[in-house]
Amino acid sequence: MAAKKSVELSGVVVAQSAISSIDPEEGVLMYRGYDITELAEHSSYEEVCWLLLHGELPGPGPLAAFETELANQRRLPSEAAAAVDQAAGVTSMEMLRTVVSVLGYGDPDKDSNGHAENLRKAGRLIAQIPTAIARHERRRRGLEPVEPLPELGLAANLLYMLRGEEPSDEEARAIDVAFILHAEHEMNASTFTARCVAGTAADLHSAIVAAICALKGPLHGGANEAVMAMLERFGSIDRVEPEVKGMLERREKVFGLGHPLYRTTDPRAPILKGLAQELAPEGDEHKWVDMLERVEEVAHAEKGLWPNVDLYSGALYRYLGISTDLFTPLFAASRVVGWAAHVDEQHRDNKIIRPSAHYIGPDRRPFPVPAR
Repeated sequence: MAAKKSVELSGVVVAQSAISSIDPEEGVLMYRGYDITELAEHSSYEEVCWLLLHGELPGPGPLAAFETELANQRRLPSEAAAAVDQAAGVTSMEMLRTVVSVLGYGDPDKDSNGHAENLRKAGRLIAQIPTAIARHERRRRGLEPVEPLPELGLAANLLYMLRGEEPSDEEARAIDVAFILHAEHEMNASTFTARCVAGTAADLHSAIVAAICALKGPLHGGANEAVMAMLERFGSIDRVEPEVKGMLERREKVFGLGHPLYRTTDPRAPILKGLAQELAPEGDEHKWVDMLERVEEVAHAEKGLWPNVDLYSGALYRYLGISTDLFTPLFAASRVVGWAAHVDEQHRDNKIIRPSAHYIGPDRRPFPVPAR
């Protein structure tokens, strides 16, 4: 009997998880039972990190201690800093997959997959990945790295280390919310990859490296870069409608639209849209958010497509002065906490993940032994 075919494992349950949940019909995303819209409005990225790792919101005392712990861990160990500097000629995602491996070399908890050890390793990666990204960006631009400021939040500190000047309160809040929205999203490709690796009883650093590799592709973490490339190709708002219609007619992928799960708007999209609208400057740069609004209108009118998290995040990052090829590394910097929570969950009730394939090759056949 032929195996039932699943398209990209859609609808196949591969794990039991208490970390996040999605209602695809209503367009609701929850972290540990808390609606993402409420977390984006009332919480901080550090508070969300604690929630994802520990299962409950922290009180003021534990949160303050956690923030201090992260601030104290932001500096890169010397061997990791050297690895970043040696990678100045490659992309940030190429650098990141290597530097996370290097960070694993000297981690004091590297030989244990225990819960407490995983949480400590996760905290160090949450703190150090933004530092590595900013250091690499400064090095490849021929600038000296900027040391992190302990008084700034993790996301705002990334902006500071990239620029060398503190962001405004509005900018700091915008990137903090963007980090919250990207922190976790159930069983996506990179998270599934991380859990597969953790399922072999491999360590957290190995699983995170694998997740970074999965995130690198334009169909996952690189989608918001592809959105901005699409807008640059269009050139102006007048070209949006004919270009989008043409892409849809040719059945080309319009990045930033549609989702394997949601049957309505991705709940993260309107929040990012609002932030992009707030930060959009007057003048020519305002066109990016205007063009995206038109893309959304045309695609929905033509094919009923809804925006996903990638449609407006690229414009928001551009308004924050972030280079387009840093969009995916920023995704990794925020998502590492979700990956780590899933790796730890996998380790605590571990079974190796081993799906089957539906074979479509030749039937059994004899090997052509030459006549003697």
